[in-house]
Amino acid sequence: MKEGQTGAGKATPRLTTLQWVICIIAVIGFAFDTYEILMLPLILPPAIQELARVAPGSDAYTHWARLMFFVPAFAAGIFGLLGGYLTDLFGRRRVLTFSILLYGFSAFASAFSTSIEMLLFLRCLVFIGVSVEFVAAVAWLAELFPHPQLREKVLGWTQFCSSFGGLMVGTANAICIAYAANFPAIGAFGLTIPEPHAAWRYTLMTGVIPAIPLILIRPFLPESPIWREKRAAGTLKRPSIAAIFAPEFRRTTLITTLMFAMSYGAAFGAIQQLPQMVPGLPQIRSQTAGLERPAAQRIVQDTAADLTRTQELGGLGGRFILAMVVGFVVSQRKLIRMFQIPGLIIFPIVFGIVATSNLNLLYFGAFVAGLVTVGQFSFWGNYLPRMYPVHLRGTGESFAANIGGRLIGTSFAYLTLTLSRTSDASYYPTKIALVAAAVGFSVYLVGFIASFFLPEPRQEVLPE
Repeated sequence: MKEGQTGAGKATPRLTTLQWVICIIAVIGFAFDTYEILMLPLILPPAIQELARVAPGSDAYTHWARLMFFVPAFAAGIFGLLGGYLTDLFGRRRVLTFSILLYGFSAFASAFSTSIEMLLFLRCLVFIGVSVEFVAAVAWLAELFPHPQLREKVLGWTQFCSSFGGLMVGTANAICIAYAANFPAIGAFGLTIPEPHAAWRYTLMTGVIPAIPLILIRPFLPESPIWREKRAAGTLKRPSIAAIFAPEFRRTTLITTLMFAMSYGAAFGAIQQLPQMVPGLPQIRSQTAGLERPAAQRIVQDTAADLTRTQELGGLGGRFILAMVVGFVVSQRKLIRMFQIPGLIIFPIVFGIVATSNLNLLYFGAFVAGLVTVGQFSFWGNYLPRMYPVHLRGTGESFAANIGGRLIGTSFAYLTLTLSRTSDASYYPTKIALVAAAVGFSVYLVGFIASFFLPEPRQEVLPE
């Protein structure tokens, strides 16, 4: 088969102007998803300390940190699954539009939180919107680009750009930390804000910015043609969660859900805990020794933002590698193992050794850990649309992404935080790093074993 040819010998079509607009909007949407998710680790320590008035490592701090990671993910898993069902029932574009409105509003409103409970509720709404948007967007893109090679490239490269969301939020957080004192005080509608110039509040507020072009443009883009045609002809079957467990889909559903959970487990159980490991590094202890709390906290937050940007650069590299090789590696099992096998080696070293001893090496470790983990997220975006027919595409993708990823996978943050609990605040950063090493290795091992049972797609074209 010549490059640029399909199995039928037809050249890969060029993108039209409308298709370029669709791809650009998809890039913004995927980037915003990552932006919102990776915002939490950056704002969590100062937000809990301000709103709950507790110290890191204490039982009360651990309690709220676990809830902030797990409850929004749980809500996203349940309502995200419903969103996938609604995507199959009412169409991809309509659900996309409403999901953007939901998390754009919630992201902005969370900056005005007057209590930890209010912040938790609004973060639940944000995560629900993000979860629904991802599933609907992947199904929408896959069906707008039916040509196999063009579809693989579009899904690969648009998801590649999602890692820019992590870079943007790290940069936004750094800017807010530097200039928060000069910004107008946050407060409205008679709300009493404990620290109205807190940098974490402005970071949350920036979450609405990328949503503006999505809200203005996406409602005017075309619906999935295959979904629209089947709906108009009356041949579109009604979606059903039970149907994805029918004999022909059961193995796909169970294995992808398990493996999706392990991918997210590595991200939430280890990588997203990096900001909490920063205070325990020898270089940071040396820099903050003798400083008052605000000055010391700024050093820690600046370093955490830098690590987040570095990790997202690694994630960008992982998505780039996936986008480059997805059209050449036929076996999907071999493709995902390109990321799993290195992860088995990297995670124990990065989190068990480097994250407790050397800041400079940790930048490199965060980069590589992000590369092997985030690359898997792009894999699922390319793989899942090929495994379900039109009427089950959103539901099947949503079950793996939301029940596996958002619900089960993110619960590993709860596990890491629970096992890291200690009464010694100075030892807390070291303990959470060691626990993250064990959790990260474990989820990678389970995912690797499960890959031997991953079904291979039967064909290049999407099943109808």
